[in-house]
Amino acid sequence: MRVHISNARNSHSAHVALDASGRFLISVDLSGRICWATPQALALLDGSDSGNGETVGELPAEAADWLRGYLLEVSRNAPGTNDVIAPMSGLSLRFSYAGQISSSEHLLRVTEVVGGSPSDILRKSFDLTGREAEVLTWIANGKSNKEIAAILEMSPRTVNKHLDRIFGKLGVENRTSAAVVSLKRLLKG
Repeated sequence: MRVHISNARNSHSAHVALDASGRFLISVDLSGRICWATPQALALLDGSDSGNGETVGELPAEAADWLRGYLLEVSRNAPGTNDVIAPMSGLSLRFSYAGQISSSEHLLRVTEVVGGSPSDILRKSFDLTGREAEVLTWIANGKSNKEIAAILEMSPRTVNKHLDRIFGKLGVENRTSAAVVSLKRLLKG
């Protein structure tokens, strides 16, 4: 019994660690049944504010069909479409193939497809405050801290404080890396 409890704790810890690193991952079988999800991915899938990492149901039919087609194309050494956008829980979600766990279980990344201004996209994608998203948008546009401070009418020191929190949330160490991560996200739409 202790071994099972230990394995369950380790599994839960792994899911939380993946979640904390910004990896919204789900495990699915070929029928589209969701086997497990990281807590934030689960919250995204069921449209709630919190998730518990348990089974949440099934992929939308479009995503399950795409997964089977993608794996068939890959098995034929043909390039397949690496992702699909499908509606689920009132959201538009992008499912991207991340890898194979076993012969019957596959790992998918899930992200919400958001529209709107660049600040809105970054805020939703990286769980930033509105002000942090504005600062990151200007970082992505190549502005210095002094320029951002003037644009947003704040002190350069406040910009630095926002950047410290932004770096932590993005898992990067410098403004160049933050700009690259944010530009990649903005280009995905």
